[in-house]
Amino acid sequence: MRIHKFLATSGVCSRREAERLVAEGVVTINGIVAKTGQPVNGEIDQVRCRGQLVKPLSRTVVLMMNKPRGFLCTNDDTHGGHTVFEMVPPEYKELRLFCVGRLDKDSEGLLLLTNDGDLANKVMHPSGGVIKRYEILLNRDYDPTLTPRLIKGAFEEGEHLRFKKVIRHPDNPASLEIHLDQGRKREIRRLFEIFGFHVKTLRRFQIGELVLRKMPLGDCRPLARKEIDMIFEN
Repeated sequence: MRIHKFLATSGVCSRREAERLVAEGVVTINGIVAKTGQPVNGEIDQVRCRGQLVKPLSRTVVLMMNKPRGFLCTNDDTHGGHTVFEMVPPEYKELRLFCVGRLDKDSEGLLLLTNDGDLANKVMHPSGGVIKRYEILLNRDYDPTLTPRLIKGAFEEGEHLRFKKVIRHPDNPASLEIHLDQGRKREIRRLFEIFGFHVKTLRRFQIGELVLRKMPLGDCRPLARKEIDMIFEN
């Protein structure tokens, strides 16, 4: 098994993040800095990430949360800031959970947390075909003639930012539904900023066919197998 896949299946992070960690030189195999694509035997080799021993998982879990504003989607030290992991039920606190597609501090809505790196990669990578749906409110009215340009997208800092679909609310021209099939950092806010808009509110309400529905802000619960399957239905 390649090192990035081992890290992902061990619940450290997604495959994409694992590749980044290996490239940064913070992953070691038997005390030697790992190389990209290096094979590893989880039963024999000792793998560490940032000094912490990595062991294969005994179980995987997927949680859904209705994230409130004001919380960060990070496992790192926030120097006193609040993170979404504070709202995880006690019985899951010891698992190495991470966020599947982050919502920034000022955004809210449907958030998945898991220790299954392969699942996270499938949800976030465009090849997985999983559509994420958002409700947003802009600082001014939206002109639908702009839609083709948003779907074509724009490049910023080497990243291609683009939308899959844009739907304007019939009763409020500043309110939109945005569909994404990839997971760039702050993609919606960044792309609208390029075109001169400011996103006032942002809420993710659906991933695949999994819909948030009536779940109180801050609530967090595990998904049943049927609900996990719904993520990959489009």
